[in-house]
Amino acid sequence: QLQASGGGLVQAGGYLRLSCAASGLAFSTYSMGWFRQAPGKEREFVAAISWSGGSTYYAGSVKGRFTISRDNAKNTAYPQMNSLKPEETAVYYCAADRPFGTARSRAYEYDYWGQGTQVTVSS
Repeated sequence: QLQASGGGLVQAGGYLRLSCAASGLAFSTYSMGWFRQAPGKEREFVAAISWSGGSTYYAGSVKGRFTISRDNAKNTAYPQMNSLKPEETAVYYCAADRPFGTARSRAYEYDYWGQGTQVTVSS
């Protein structure tokens, strides 16, 4: 139901824009989040956006560099990731939280998950 795409290889300081396309759920009513997981590490929160797009929430490590947005007409959510760092190499996952929810950071609060897309940042 959630398809993440847009990952790839980028040099440190570069940028990527990921996409998360939703199907089979009322996308416009769900708050959405992005998480990432590096090898040997726990999944960590990156950013979230409320169902309306009116509120966003970022991990401190990405604030000011990443921007999360959504296009409800296209059933798609996007994180624009700028000034990427090698330590941000990970599989990035999108997730849908709940209808009419706020932007939240805890993975267990999310009901639906995409398959992930690999982001590799070279130094």
